[in-house]
Amino acid sequence: MSTLASQPPDARHDAYAALRSPNYRAFAGGFAFSSCGLQMLATGLGWEIYERTHDPFLLGCVGLARALPVVLLALPAGHVSDILSRKWIIVVSQGVFALTAFALMLWSHDKGPLWAAYFLVVIMGCTRAFNGPARGSLLPLIVPKDIFHNAVTWNSSVFQGSGIVGPLLAGFLIHHFGGAWPVYACCSLGTLIMFFTGMFIEPLEKQQPGGKFTVSSMLSGLGFLKKEKIVLGAILIDCLGVLLGGAEALMPVYAKDILHVGPDGLGIMKATPFVGAFVMSIVLAHRKPFEHAGRVFLGTVALWALCIIGFGLSTNFYLTLFFLFCERAVDTISVVIRHVLVQFRTPDSLRGRVSAVNSMFIEMSNELGGFESGAVASFFGPVISVVSGAIGTLVVVSTIGWRIPELRRLGRLQETVPEPVQVAKPEPQAVGAK
Repeated sequence: MSTLASQPPDARHDAYAALRSPNYRAFAGGFAFSSCGLQMLATGLGWEIYERTHDPFLLGCVGLARALPVVLLALPAGHVSDILSRKWIIVVSQGVFALTAFALMLWSHDKGPLWAAYFLVVIMGCTRAFNGPARGSLLPLIVPKDIFHNAVTWNSSVFQGSGIVGPLLAGFLIHHFGGAWPVYACCSLGTLIMFFTGMFIEPLEKQQPGGKFTVSSMLSGLGFLKKEKIVLGAILIDCLGVLLGGAEALMPVYAKDILHVGPDGLGIMKATPFVGAFVMSIVLAHRKPFEHAGRVFLGTVALWALCIIGFGLSTNFYLTLFFLFCERAVDTISVVIRHVLVQFRTPDSLRGRVSAVNSMFIEMSNELGGFESGAVASFFGPVISVVSGAIGTLVVVSTIGWRIPELRRLGRLQETVPEPVQVAKPEPQAVGAK
C-alpha cells in the first residue's frame, strides 16, 4: 500500500488520469448503461405502484423488497466475491438484471398482479447483494493504485450522469406511452450492455485469495470493522443518516399530491439530484483530495440533512428542485470520501467482505429508509416524515462525530492508510492450501 501514499502532496494533479485507462473506460462505459437502466426502472416502478394503489405504504414496501435480500445475503455474498472472480460475478449479475427487467416489462404491459412485481423486485435485491460487493472491490484492481481516488470521482460522475438521463427518460416514456413497460425494456437493454462489456474488463492485479468459505471467515469483514473505527464510523453515519433522512421514496407523493407536477415533474425531480451530484463529481475530479477529510465528511452530511428539511417543507416546484440539487451535491462529497476510505484501508483479501457490509448498510439506509418514510407518511403525512427524519440525521452526525474523534481528525486519505489489520482467527492454510 505504500504506493498510495508515495505521491507527494504538491504533485501536479491529473484530473483525467482514470479516463486515460482503456480498462477503466470499458468498466465505466458498461456501468453507465446499466446504471441508467436501473435508475429508469426505479423511477418507473415507483410511479406505477403509486399510480395503481395511491398508497405510500405500498410504495415504501418496494424499498423493503429490494433491501431485505441484500441485508440477509450481504455477508455470504461478500465472501463469495473474495473467493470467486469479481469480474464474472458482475457479468452474471447483469444478465440476471436484464432478465428480471424484461419480466417486469411483461408484467407492466399485461397489468399483472402486484405480488408479481414485488417477487421480481426481491430477485433483483438478491442479485444486487452479489453485484454490489463485486463491483466495489473490483475497481481497485483495474486501475493503478495512484489514480484510484481519481477513478472513484469519475465513477461517481458516470453514475450521477446516468442518473440524470435515466429518470428524465423514464418520465418521458411514461408520459408518451401512458405506462411504464417501455421503461423496463430500456433497463433490460442497458444491463445487457454491461453484461457484454464486462467480459472485456481485465484486472491489472491478481485478486488476493479470500480463504475457505466458513462462518468465521464470512464474518471477517465485521471483525475488521470492529478494529477500524474510522471506517465503521463513516459507514454508520451514512447508514443511519439516510435511513432516517432519506426522502426519495416519497417523491411520487410530492409530485402528485403536493407539487401537482405529474410524471414529467417526477422525472425532473428524480433527475435533479443527479445533476447536483454530477456537477460536484466533476469539481472533485479536478481538485486534490481534501486536507481535512474527516471534518469535511461530517460537515457535508450535516448540510445534506438541512437540504432535506428544506425539501420536506417546500411547496414550490422550483424551490424543491433547488434543495434536491444541493442535497445530492454535498452528499457526493461524503460518498467519495467514504468509498475511498473503505477501499484504501481494507486489504484486498477482505475487500469483498468489507464492501458487502458497506453494501448492506447502503441498502438498509436507502431502501429500508424508503420503507420507514412511507410508513411514517401513511400515519403522519409526508412533510412530518421527511423533516423529522432529517432532524434525526443531524443527531446521528453529532453523536458519532463526538464518540469517534479519530474520524473527526482524519486528514488526507492517502496519508492515513494503515498497515493491514489482523482479523480474529485468521486461516492461512485456506489461502495456500492448493
